[in-house]
Amino acid sequence: MTTETLDLTALRHRDPGAFRQLVETYSPRIYDLALKMLGNPGLAEDILQETFTSAYKAIDRFEGRAHISTWLYRIAYNAVLMHLRREKSIADIQSLDDDVDIDTLPTLSECKDAPERRLMQTELIQKMDEALANLSEALRIVVVLRDIEGLSTAETAQVLDLSETAVKSRLHRARLALRAQLAPYLQDLRLQRL
Repeated sequence: MTTETLDLTALRHRDPGAFRQLVETYSPRIYDLALKMLGNPGLAEDILQETFTSAYKAIDRFEGRAHISTWLYRIAYNAVLMHLRREKSIADIQSLDDDVDIDTLPTLSECKDAPERRLMQTELIQKMDEALANLSEALRIVVVLRDIEGLSTAETAQVLDLSETAVKSRLHRARLALRAQLAPYLQDLRLQRL
């Protein structure tokens, strides 16, 4: 569903049906984002509820220039950060502004489709989730938004309030870290196939 198919006027007038449609459409994606960032279903539910409560209160400030999903991701991301800062006393995440070309790196979805991994898909997904959980929050959110949720670099930059260069840099670093973490597992798979 796109912003154009939502009735923004009804949302701004806090029409229950319009909000129900918004929640039903975007809840799975917002929940997945929170779950990938926090690793806890209960906390992900809390973030989901907080996101839509905040969206309800602030819908009159949504201008419609971006996709509503981008706006909701931004609200959810801020809620996750606030939770992490409260729970872990995390300092502000440092910006990484290196200009890195990532066009030659495979995406997470391409890794999932590799032939040697199809037989062990469940185990691979578990290993990938573990590797993702080991990333810093700054790197994890970029991977979740770009490679899992499929946002563009520009949309990811907008959600995270970063430059596109910083998003590319973080994505590059995250992919390298994931590749390094998954390498021993993937090597074992290759050896088992021989």
